[in-house]
Amino acid sequence: MDIGLVGLGKMGGNMRERMRRDGHTVVGYDRNPEVSDVESLAKLVEALPSPKVVWVMVPAGDPTRQTVAELGKLLSEGDVIVDGGNSRWTDDLANAEALKDKGIGFVDCGVSGGVWGLENGYALMYGGEAADIEKVQPAFDSLKPEGDFGAVHAGKVGAGHFSKMVHNGIEYAIMQAYAEGWELLEKAEVTENVTEVFRSWREGTVIRSWLLDLMVAALDDDPGLSQVAGYAEDSGEGRWTVEAGIENAVATPAITAALYARFVSRQDDSPTMKAVAAMRNQFGGHAVKTTAPKGGDAAGQPAEPGGPAQSGAAEQAGAGSGNEPAES
Repeated sequence: MDIGLVGLGKMGGNMRERMRRDGHTVVGYDRNPEVSDVESLAKLVEALPSPKVVWVMVPAGDPTRQTVAELGKLLSEGDVIVDGGNSRWTDDLANAEALKDKGIGFVDCGVSGGVWGLENGYALMYGGEAADIEKVQPAFDSLKPEGDFGAVHAGKVGAGHFSKMVHNGIEYAIMQAYAEGWELLEKAEVTENVTEVFRSWREGTVIRSWLLDLMVAALDDDPGLSQVAGYAEDSGEGRWTVEAGIENAVATPAITAALYARFVSRQDDSPTMKAVAAMRNQFGGHAVKTTAPKGGDAAGQPAEPGGPAQSGAAEQAGAGSGNEPAES
């Protein structure tokens, strides 16, 4: 298929490459001319046959809203916009409604896989009308992991990002449990080789997982995690998950505690947060801090979701590009 891709950072650039390897024609746009295939969104749209499909991979919030609005002016009836960033699901409803009068379809897609997705594939959770999904399906098939699982039409518009939000909330709790266990093993004098204990859990245990593999990789890279400050950001989706739990009267104590632990990390150089920060760096290339700041980022500025980890270009019409927050 022919598809446009807006935002060519860590994930967007790898997604373009994975789709091209599977035979698709991908026209990529990024404000950074070194990675962009065209010089503007308008040129990207002109390069695509109809019905046009444009996939947006820019940071959540205003950058995505502005990019979708600009594409809405350029596209026509029957075309489809896919938001593959980490937007809040309520933004999807507003975007779909704004595009409805022009007959432009909207699909929201939660994407998990981080910097490993190029080779391993991306887990995809998408929401939207069946007719719009059908136009994007060849791209979904190429991006997903091999095998029977890894992709799902989760429901109507908003369902994809809602599912990814809950996924990231669960991720918070799992990482917190591994990190607390690591700190306890390190603190107790009876345990002499903590890294090897974690490594042994990778086979045969009920808690084996990819996150456990990444924790071991982090410990191999930096025994004792002495080079990582005990400070962990949150991308925003943990907060949204807790808020959704409140709205739906669903108790989320583990996810909530994991989120609050990250808040605590910003006042204290927590050993547990060293482990969380190290795992985030392993799976998503997120920035880690080498010293514990008093608050905000290393430059003393208020930290925003995905800020320290982002690189690449900003999007046309003021929208940022490149590194949508890949994971929590």
